[in-house]
Amino acid sequence: MTSAPFSPHAADPDDASPDAASLDSTSPDSASPDSASPDGARADGGARALSHAYLPRSGTDDFSVLSYDLDLSYKVATNRLDATAVIRGRANVRLSAISLDLVHLRAKRVRLDGDKRTRFTQSPTHVRVKAAKPLAAGTEFTLEIAYDGSPVPRRTRWGSLGWEELTDGVIVASQPSGAPTWFPCNDRPSDKAAYRITITTEQPYTVLATGELVDHAVSGGRGTWTFDRPEPTATYLAAVQIGRYVLEPRRTDGVEWVIAYPPALARRVLADFAPVGRMIECFQERFGPYPFPSYTVVVTEDPLEIPLEAQGMATFGSTHVDGRGGSERLIAHELAHQWFGNSVGVAGWADIWLNEGFACYAEWIWSEYSGGPSANTLARSHHAVLRVKPKDLVLADPGVDDMFDDRVYKRGACLLHALRRRLGDEVFFDLVRGWSAAHRFGTASTADFEAFAAGFSDEPLDEFFDAWLRETRLPSLSAP
Repeated sequence: MTSAPFSPHAADPDDASPDAASLDSTSPDSASPDSASPDGARADGGARALSHAYLPRSGTDDFSVLSYDLDLSYKVATNRLDATAVIRGRANVRLSAISLDLVHLRAKRVRLDGDKRTRFTQSPTHVRVKAAKPLAAGTEFTLEIAYDGSPVPRRTRWGSLGWEELTDGVIVASQPSGAPTWFPCNDRPSDKAAYRITITTEQPYTVLATGELVDHAVSGGRGTWTFDRPEPTATYLAAVQIGRYVLEPRRTDGVEWVIAYPPALARRVLADFAPVGRMIECFQERFGPYPFPSYTVVVTEDPLEIPLEAQGMATFGSTHVDGRGGSERLIAHELAHQWFGNSVGVAGWADIWLNEGFACYAEWIWSEYSGGPSANTLARSHHAVLRVKPKDLVLADPGVDDMFDDRVYKRGACLLHALRRRLGDEVFFDLVRGWSAAHRFGTASTADFEAFAAGFSDEPLDEFFDAWLRETRLPSLSAP
């Protein structure tokens, strides 16, 4: 076993930047098309290249992860993490080395298929594991990585991402590239895997994490919580939230859900999240069955700029609860992501409108359902705002700097409303329910959605989608 010199607190470059320092994720005999050039471009200009061009140094297509088994021992008081990750994967090409994303944490011991002599090197953003002999395509492998450190968010063009200390606890906010701040992973949204997460921390704290709670034990003043998530989950949607929370369990329309909140915020939280049950009813009717066994809402005592989505979970800050329903549209938005973004994931970040356009449109559907302004009224209002904004964004490929631009959200939602007007309500919602069922627990691209929608229209939709997705001018909401 060997380890290269490593500084866990070295400056973390934005991994989307062309000049970002990184470790090559491939070996000479298994070169990935995405690592062939700084922008991830392939010679054929195919959709696969575009899908990973935004963060070409995050993850690789050379292998797929089947499961992550994470055992985390964490001290809230000192922000100290000692952990072991057991990662089962499958080679997609011939591999002489396996590269995993890991930021600001130190790999101490690595074993590939149980080999105690496994060699590895580490940079500030990756761990590269050398195989004793090349793994043929299709070969399954198991990596065990022991690691430790004081986890901190990584600095990116979108702000700080990943594991972050609260005043008294922890949140994880990973979208799009924060997952490696707390576990070694293949950080691509297209590589979904099963998770088992065990967290041990001080007894007074409640732990909530990706998956269903399968075990909780207390010993020596520390609590251990184990969560299991067999449904395929993207790395950026895996999360751990730690705090002094009260848990309020509910059940609506066959869905188990729970609100976790600090006691001091009880009145405001219970008032503001009262509509969640009706939202579940509304979205199950419009989008199809809720995809996961349960839903968890976490409200932190600390203020947060925006809510955070995770698989089967959404996290809000004290800034999002006022006791008067001031964040109702955001609550609907995050719940809708369980269908669009979490169950049906994006093939790559260029397809982000499939997450955000649907979640934004769900806000308008909820407003319509709950007696507020209709989706048509809201679409017309937001379309009018888009008309006066810059016309330099291509929805199907907004670019890494603009992937979270509000125009992606609103133009995506307006596209869906225009499609609804063209197809009619019955056919449109048949399409939406069909889409969420056909790609349940999978990933999909913009091209996949276009092809799927074509099956619900008597007339070709090529010009419609070209206008909304590939032109910068803003189309009319009126059906052509």
